[in-house]
Amino acid sequence: MAEFTFYTVAMSRGQISRWALHEAGADYDQVVFEFASRPDNFTKINPMNKVPALVHHHGGHDLVITEAAAINHYLAETHPDKGLLPDAHEKAAYFRWLFFAAGPLEQAVVAQAMDWKVPKERTGMAGFGSLELALSAMEDWLSGNDFVAGKRFTMADTYVGSQFVWGLRFGSIPETPAFKAYVERVTDRPTYSEANAIDAKLIEDSATG
Repeated sequence: MAEFTFYTVAMSRGQISRWALHEAGADYDQVVFEFASRPDNFTKINPMNKVPALVHHHGGHDLVITEAAAINHYLAETHPDKGLLPDAHEKAAYFRWLFFAAGPLEQAVVAQAMDWKVPKERTGMAGFGSLELALSAMEDWLSGNDFVAGKRFTMADTYVGSQFVWGLRFGSIPETPAFKAYVERVTDRPTYSEANAIDAKLIEDSATG
């Protein structure tokens, strides 16, 4: 048995954590299924019935991790030799933007896609404020820093980078010079191409199957 079992769907957020698995060089098996035909036991792994989910077979226990940002950081923690964790001076930015992308940024993008209107006087209550505010905060940072933690790639870039790869591809995030350059930097990695090729094949197979 591999050290990890990865549960995913071809066209899903599972692509975010597949990239992290390959950055970490993790030993993993995959369970791929369709949203409409999830395995009966999957809700025991994730009661939200969502992917990705990761099971770490460790020390005689099956440890379950869900939520892509948590999965990706967990993989960095369990593979410290890969240099994907932040150094002491990088931790503030690493955790700041990892959780910002998983919270306010994703909420703002989804709200825009759903056409949910937040009254101006209630933007504070919404948490994410507005899509414009969330994107402005990220653009300010990425205009002066190559990566999430500063000068070098860390595991946080697999999550934040995925948000921008998808956002620019599908038009939910505008293609500013800072965002475009960031996407080019994070995707110019053999591990990204390797993971992306696997999911591209799964998507192709599901479309023709």
